[in-house]
Amino acid sequence: MNTESLYIEKELSWLSFNERVLQEAADKSVPLIERVRFLGIFSSNTDEFYKVRFADVKRRILINEEQGGDDRAKHLLSKIQSRVLKLNQDFDTLYNEILLEMARRHIFLVNDQQLDNRQQIWLRKYFRNAILPHIMPILLTEDIDLLNFLKDEYSYLAVEMQQGDKKGYALIEIPTDQLPRFILLPEAKGKRHKTLILLDNIIRFCLDDIFSGFFEYDSLAAYSMKMTRDAEYDLGLEVEHSLLEQMSEGLNQRLTAMPVRFVYQRDMPGEMIDVLCGLLKVSSYDSIIPGGRYHNFKDFIGFPNVGRNYLENKPLPPIESYHFTSSRNAFEAIKAQDILLYYPYHTFNHMTEFVRQAAYDPKVRSIKISIYRVAKNSRIIESMIDAANNGKQVTVVVELQARFDEEANIVWARRLTEAGVYVIFGVPGLKIHSKLCLITRREGSELVRYAHIGTGNFHEKTAQIYTDFSLLTSQIEITDEVRQVFNYIQNPYRPVKFKQLIVSPLNSRSRLYDLIDREIAHAKQKLPAGITLKVNNLVDKGLINLLYQASSAGVEIKLIVRGMCSLIPGIKGISDNITAISIVDRFLEHPRVVIFENNGDPDVIISSADWMTRNIDNRIEVGCSIHDPALKKKIIDILNIQLTDTVKARVIDSEMSNQYVPRGNRRKIRSQIAIYDYLKQSEKQLKKKAEKSDNA
Repeated sequence: MNTESLYIEKELSWLSFNERVLQEAADKSVPLIERVRFLGIFSSNTDEFYKVRFADVKRRILINEEQGGDDRAKHLLSKIQSRVLKLNQDFDTLYNEILLEMARRHIFLVNDQQLDNRQQIWLRKYFRNAILPHIMPILLTEDIDLLNFLKDEYSYLAVEMQQGDKKGYALIEIPTDQLPRFILLPEAKGKRHKTLILLDNIIRFCLDDIFSGFFEYDSLAAYSMKMTRDAEYDLGLEVEHSLLEQMSEGLNQRLTAMPVRFVYQRDMPGEMIDVLCGLLKVSSYDSIIPGGRYHNFKDFIGFPNVGRNYLENKPLPPIESYHFTSSRNAFEAIKAQDILLYYPYHTFNHMTEFVRQAAYDPKVRSIKISIYRVAKNSRIIESMIDAANNGKQVTVVVELQARFDEEANIVWARRLTEAGVYVIFGVPGLKIHSKLCLITRREGSELVRYAHIGTGNFHEKTAQIYTDFSLLTSQIEITDEVRQVFNYIQNPYRPVKFKQLIVSPLNSRSRLYDLIDREIAHAKQKLPAGITLKVNNLVDKGLINLLYQASSAGVEIKLIVRGMCSLIPGIKGISDNITAISIVDRFLEHPRVVIFENNGDPDVIISSADWMTRNIDNRIEVGCSIHDPALKKKIIDILNIQLTDTVKARVIDSEMSNQYVPRGNRRKIRSQIAIYDYLKQSEKQLKKKAEKSDNA
């Protein structure tokens, strides 16, 4: 068999994932406003795909052109274009269907041609007072360097001013960074419907107010457009520049990077398209896509619910951990036993409270934490500053290369430094993606350490929508090695060995290979053998090949992969014993977990690392075995619930068909809701058991 037929190209697999997001928007069992928001998520995902995945393929083509070209990359680019066009057509159809369904529920999203006299009068006044001060037309002339100042991923209106046979062009930025995208129009007396209008359409309606008195024209026409740039940047290695300065320069490079996608309103005149493509230097390898009347649908993620409560998901109140709520402080809780939190089912407040207490606890000597992405108004960061102000030794590892969060992280790094926090940036080319926190506390004559090891970021906002595990422990053998990870980050070229932790790029590949080989050996001895893997992405060919070997040896392998999956299940003689599903629902599945059956004594490992080459070999990532039998059981139970999902699970197959897992005569199990109920019951049982023990 051709070895290439053993893998799905990761870019196509990524588009298949985004199709699953679109399926959620199409699912009529999903509340209507949530369906609108899934359209926004799909659009945001597509933007990132072009910035990163598509741009990488284009770069490969251009780099190899002098050597005769890269036919595989060109063929892949063609397949990507075809798949994207199909998804965009599905998106447009779905958007129109959802508009009709909203209208049936008395919610109207109108355009500039659908306004009554009362609304027109109100909008003109609103435009003059609230919008016009933010409008600055860009005149398109032969001398203009449009690439130099056109903003990536902003939506623009391309305006045609016609006088007789003469035509002039201008661009107007839709100022969504200054103003809301959706404006609620005043209700008419006696009517119970709600009417919203997009900021774009208000500007269309008031075009004359912008240009009149400054330009001569017989008619005005506006068409929407958007450009996406390559998100990659080149970090110089000049020794006289700090990493902070290099990153700032790299971000400026991104601001003027070449476009990879140009999306325009499909009825835009051909002459205008040619002018814009010329000014933007769009190449034949770029994606030039005719689209609908609106772009930047990612704003629809925040689409307001102006209707009834049932149009949104019913809230799931975050669960409190009994171990924390029954203890005087976080340290007392963690010292009594390891604690496992699973966000967003558990409240993230336990984590923020942990570091808040550490910031003023007189027994705490030092705090170390690694930051990849944090919230805009991060309480975690504020606690680090408070701790420094309280005289504690605070070390914050800030990953400046966290894609699309670089600018925010630069700001945080400077603020932390000004507050007296010791800030570490790591080294270029080796991203720090681990999710670690280490607090050292003087207890009597001893120094006791408390560690957090997680699968997700210290981000209060995403912790409400991303599912992630957090382990909090005071086990000496683990906390000592977490301390060594921080030492390694400061001195990455000093030799260090880990027994408890799986640390990229030092031992992840070898440890994972050994663990898979052990399952293969058990299968060959007819002993219990199996692997259950949950990740965001599975694309590393070395690990995939070993999973194929394990399957051939009789190891049963169950995969839960949210995004890219290059492995193909069900290939005769190669992956017969591998099944794979993907779950897309109200929360974004984000944990990285692997369970090795180990002859009936399962090894359960949580990690910050996906099974991608970059995460295994080129980043600092940390995984940790779960030792507590109750916590191991909890993770196994959670993954088993997901493996029995009959509502939101899709089958991953060679055709990328995204068929839902057949339910047959089984009962409906929506795993995210079932997990919430499971964890809620688990906390109740802990409380009940403790109360029974107290009364004994």
